[in-house]
Amino acid sequence: MTVIAGRYRLLDVLAEGATGTVWRALDETDGHEVALKDSRVPPGLPADEAPLLHARRERAARAAARISHPSVARVLGVVTEDGRPWTVTELVRGLTLAETLEAGGPLPAREAARVGAEVLAGLRAAREAGAPHPGVRAEHVLLGNDGRVVVTGFGGAPEDDAGPAAELRSLGALLETAADDRSGPLGSVIDALLDGDPEGAVTADRAERELRRVAGGGARTPAGGAGADGDGSRKDAGGSRTSTGGSRKDTGGDAPRTAPVSVGAPAPHPSARGDATASAHGTPPARKRGAPRRVPVLVAGVVGALLIAGALVYHAVRDDGPGAGPGAPGGVTSTVPAGPGATGADGVPATPRS
Repeated sequence: MTVIAGRYRLLDVLAEGATGTVWRALDETDGHEVALKDSRVPPGLPADEAPLLHARRERAARAAARISHPSVARVLGVVTEDGRPWTVTELVRGLTLAETLEAGGPLPAREAARVGAEVLAGLRAAREAGAPHPGVRAEHVLLGNDGRVVVTGFGGAPEDDAGPAAELRSLGALLETAADDRSGPLGSVIDALLDGDPEGAVTADRAERELRRVAGGGARTPAGGAGADGDGSRKDAGGSRTSTGGSRKDTGGDAPRTAPVSVGAPAPHPSARGDATASAHGTPPARKRGAPRRVPVLVAGVVGALLIAGALVYHAVRDDGPGAGPGAPGGVTSTVPAGPGATGADGVPATPRS
């Protein structure tokens, strides 16, 4: 087998494109496998221009080596063989997005959003490092067996950079091909990425936040408010998902099956407002439902008090009638003679009754 730069033994071909061939190679200095890409001269290029092309690609590869992000294939070095630069990168085991789409068709929307968010994060890191991507396509995206999403293909030069807006449009085109459904929340993000109007174009930061929101099962972004974290209705919807604890499992699909209540939705029935308010403030709903039970108890107490008062009034009125006096216990005078010679209340001797 061929050994490049006296160190990298070529094993087999991983991919082949217009700019070069990517090989799986063994680094004989440490025993690790790497990916090794050569620099191919396009047909018809004058021979005296080939060295300039190789030099540009070498500079681009060394610039890419400055990128440090998990969503970008790490460039480990650049070696030269037969006047051509060979770029050494980490070996990511998996399939390209192009191979995945060809084998299984478009991705579910949430998975497509996850891939898009990771790709965009890698593109942003590359731009900050001064090594922008020349134009990401499905064959430049590796879906690793370990779950990583890795961007490759940093073979262009900074002077070929079309700008951030073109980079976002290429990502939008990628997602348009990768997603199986644009009618859900992901569709609005793709439309924003593909928007050619400079005034209405979405920023990279905003697009990444929206893609991660969709990937996590977040709600559709209201029109004109993409990425607006201050949207109160969205926060309320998120709170209800947390408090109920099961709505996210119920949705289970690529996007929530039940969207948050919009402004134009019917208001809840008045009988349900009490419990809803109680739950929002942390008060158990059962406590409010139990409050009306105290009313019968209060009514019964009032009625009992009135009955007792009526009885007292009744006895008082009866005692003030004929024959009442202070002599007998309780203010009632006995009509039974005390004995011989006893007199009645008027001083006349009482006559025993037969």
